[in-house]
Amino acid sequence: MTRLNAELLAADTVEPITSAGHAQLGIAVLAGIAVIVLLITKFKLHAFLSLTIGSLALGAFAGAPLDKAIASFTTGLGTTVAGVGVLIALGAILGKMLADSGGADEIVDTILAKAGGRSMPWAMVLIASVIGLPLFFEVGVVLLIPVVLMVAKRGNYSLMRIGIPALAGLSVMHGLVPPHPGPLVAIDAVKANLGVTLALGVLVAIPTVIIAGPLFSKVAARWVDVPAPDRMIPQRASEELEKRPSFGATLATMLLPVVLMLSKALVDIVIDDPENTTQRVFDVIGSPLIALLASVLLGIFTLLRPAGFGKDRVSGLVEKGLAPIAGILLIVGAGGGFKQTLIDSGVGQMILEISEDWSIPALLLAWLIAVAIRLATGSATVATISAAGLVAPLAVGMSTGETALLVLAIGAGSLFFSHVNDAGFWLVKEYFGLDVGQTIKTWSVMETIISVVAGGFVLLLSLVI
Repeated sequence: MTRLNAELLAADTVEPITSAGHAQLGIAVLAGIAVIVLLITKFKLHAFLSLTIGSLALGAFAGAPLDKAIASFTTGLGTTVAGVGVLIALGAILGKMLADSGGADEIVDTILAKAGGRSMPWAMVLIASVIGLPLFFEVGVVLLIPVVLMVAKRGNYSLMRIGIPALAGLSVMHGLVPPHPGPLVAIDAVKANLGVTLALGVLVAIPTVIIAGPLFSKVAARWVDVPAPDRMIPQRASEELEKRPSFGATLATMLLPVVLMLSKALVDIVIDDPENTTQRVFDVIGSPLIALLASVLLGIFTLLRPAGFGKDRVSGLVEKGLAPIAGILLIVGAGGGFKQTLIDSGVGQMILEISEDWSIPALLLAWLIAVAIRLATGSATVATISAAGLVAPLAVGMSTGETALLVLAIGAGSLFFSHVNDAGFWLVKEYFGLDVGQTIKTWSVMETIISVVAGGFVLLLSLVI
């Protein structure tokens, strides 16, 4: 199940937990977020427990019955884990396979040999942007993070100098460029042309990712100077290995999910018939779950067998690969639970109602509404869906280019300032071994730069289109 489908399912099946007024809801949101931040930073409570308590506090401040607040939190947790949990697990297994077989060493050694010094951040943003084009953000993270950590460690680079460009490439693709779910929903809502939106999206994405990636990473590295966390770095393959997989075989295994998902997206665009057999086949093999599972199975033959691994060692490797991600799964799931509690409390609807009377240009209105919903709910997809639905009537009479820019304005706003109510915030925090303050200084600021820069370029393009 994709994150989009999961969130829509949750929205359809969970009743609103409260009908509190706007002022009470606003106070409840601030109070819930304050509880989470205070518990983590002041009392050093584990993020999973802090998010759970903060979600219940939000419901209480909003005047919701405790049983409904609990139901919203558990539904959001379950939906998030269902959407990304298996993907994180498969990504962890693939990462362990790449590490123990020596395949990751082959990739890292080749990258270090071909790109070094000042060119490394640019190499990382290029790789992340290409891989992130067809991938969901979470899938891209679990595929790229092992490479990011090893490049930073073995090349003696600042973690932020390497990690920020990779995250920027993934995030920009996720928010601005179809076939990601958010842009696709917005395209459908405002009746925009997919091809024109894709072309303009790439045009906006290029300068945005350069500014938020390699350029901002210089500043982020000065603000937060931390080493790559040893617990998340796959150890270098034993020197006792007689041989390791070739660069080509390793790269093919890593890129298989990308190829399968991109193929699905292209077939969906070309055929656009849900009853067509070819499209149905690609819908299956191009789903994130099947694509990553296929990569793991392929890795047994392209990575482990060439390295001399037997059946028993393969089984043990899978078990060891899953162990480090238990805490990450719980934290990411709890972040999704908090987000669902916000949504069910009526925060998104409150923002939509308040914004209905704003008298500003359509592109700026779309961006601001998406920003407000993103800040309140933590979900870029929910922000995109809600904002697109609100501004859709404004698209009537717009040209093809204008409606495409409307989609991009919504996408840009949906990425604004990721914080404690965003599951992606916790994903980045845990993988990079950061505290909350460090994550805000790097990841949250990077997301804000992406949102503002992309929104600015959209407004500039509106002057000539």
